Amino acid sequence: MVELSGIIILGIIAQWFAWRLKLPAILPLILIGLLVGPIATLYTSDGSKLIEPIWNGQHGLFPGEGLYYFVSLAISIILFEGGLTLKRSEIRNVGPVITKLITLGSLVTFFGAGIAAHFIFGLSWQISFLFSALIIVTGPTVITPILRNIPLKKDLSAVLKWEGILIDPIGALAAVLVFEFISVGEGQGYTLTALIEFLKILLFGFTFGFTFAHALTFVIKKNFIPHYLLNVVSLSAVLLVFVISDIFAHESGLLAVVVMGMVMGNTDLPNLKELLYFKESLSVLLISILFILLAANINISDLELILNWKTALLFLTIIFVVRPMGVFLSALGSDLKFNEKLFIGWVGPRGIVAAGIASLFGSKLLAKGEPGAEYITPLVFMIVLGTVLLNATTARFFAKIIGVFLKKSEGILIIGASKVSRLIGEYLHKNNRHVVLIDSNQINIEKAKKLGLEAFTANIYSDTIMDNIELNDVGYLMALTGNSDINQYAVDKFGKQFGENGSFRLVNSDEMNDPENNPKEGLFSHTDDFIKLMEASRKYPSIHEIELKDQEHYEGMIEIIKAEENIIPIFLKTPDGELEIISSFSTESNTIKEGYKLVYLGKMLEIEGAT
Repeated sequence: MVELSGIIILGIIAQWFAWRLKLPAILPLILIGLLVGPIATLYTSDGSKLIEPIWNGQHGLFPGEGLYYFVSLAISIILFEGGLTLKRSEIRNVGPVITKLITLGSLVTFFGAGIAAHFIFGLSWQISFLFSALIIVTGPTVITPILRNIPLKKDLSAVLKWEGILIDPIGALAAVLVFEFISVGEGQGYTLTALIEFLKILLFGFTFGFTFAHALTFVIKKNFIPHYLLNVVSLSAVLLVFVISDIFAHESGLLAVVVMGMVMGNTDLPNLKELLYFKESLSVLLISILFILLAANINISDLELILNWKTALLFLTIIFVVRPMGVFLSALGSDLKFNEKLFIGWVGPRGIVAAGIASLFGSKLLAKGEPGAEYITPLVFMIVLGTVLLNATTARFFAKIIGVFLKKSEGILIIGASKVSRLIGEYLHKNNRHVVLIDSNQINIEKAKKLGLEAFTANIYSDTIMDNIELNDVGYLMALTGNSDINQYAVDKFGKQFGENGSFRLVNSDEMNDPENNPKEGLFSHTDDFIKLMEASRKYPSIHEIELKDQEHYEGMIEIIKAEENIIPIFLKTPDGELEIISSFSTESNTIKEGYKLVYLGKMLEIEGAT
């Protein structure tokens, strides 16, 4: 009881420290597992582990096959959750570079790392290629924390994010197929029996995954399941699919749950977001338990196997040869610059799926007496721990050295996607600014997307907004909702991260009636609140520009605008096309010169120079 509760407590503590230090959670989890597992034998009085998942085969927390069953079920849930996030539309839009990275790049890693492992460690081709299949994956759970606080171009961060999401099931599938070839071959090589088993995995994996996905979607849409049972029924269905598929074709369960997740993620399921939240929370708990257990299950003898120059050579080969080769071949003919390709080649941390499946398959092959199987788990853990540690400590510094680090974040985050926000967002987008709109109203978001704007549904009170990689080049925050409390909350909570160049919100009715209480973060003017903006955009849904001659001309135009109904000044546009947000607090100490333009929303001014 103490060990089980200790694992959960240590796991959640590790997750908290990872969040606090902005590191991938896998790093402290593995370190804790090693400290209470193999390393504990060096400092405990009796030379035993503090946590022993399996002891002498039949003792410990998970005696016999218990650990393998738990790992299998946990990975099935994690992979299903990953499959739910994969959208066909996103795959089409991410471009040819990502498509090549998850196909050509995977092949380069598979053959490159396999050949390296074979010649460096002298492992059999089967074991070498199982190792290389396991390290194909670069999971989003390890890449996201690394990139979250590195200002990068949107396209660059998107490539790394989507590669990590899409390549997880590909790596898992490759590992399952290679493992099956090894298991059924039994020293006979790749025989007809192995080929038949391989085809059975594909047949039953795809069949059960596809069928159960549609069946579960059907019963959810027909409301055959009460809302309070929805999440647990879905969880039960995932485990059922995994087990049944595995019974019909050994090791086909992992493929089945990935397919099930992908199919359900691409259907019009009304409760999909709620299902994702539940699975995400469950995955965090399982990952916390899983990695402490897997790291603790490693023995000192396993670590001694890889404490030599061969391990260092293999690691350096994968980091400096295999990964860059895959990236540069995949990026041939793309618009990516040399330094951007270099950065993608540098950032390739391995994650959850690699370590979990390695422990599972390595232990099974070791039990069967497969030569070289004892190297699988420690080698993969070495790659996982080494790449995460390397990228977590050097990615920001490396980005600055090679020139992909954005010196100034020019992106703009708009809270609220009402008609006013969409008009302003569309204008910013047409002026080559990266603009993102967020709103809890799905209808507003869909309208924004139809205008070609980047928008997503989000709750302003959720911490998940801060985890969004697409926002790492955002330096301006504009809160434009009709709720003054939400606007103030957005500025207070997200201003530091997303408003380094300026955080602004609309003034409220009280501030309008009290000009002396004009907030520094107020937008546009102290006489224009959400109601006035909506009224102006309803009557005159357009944004105009007017040429300015000098500071005096600008001040005169502001006075004219104040006297007009349904006209609201929003930006100053410099001669070189830069946009400056007009603040209600600002007295405009900047000297306006010829070539500047005043950008305003609403009714068009009937004077010369207005466009």
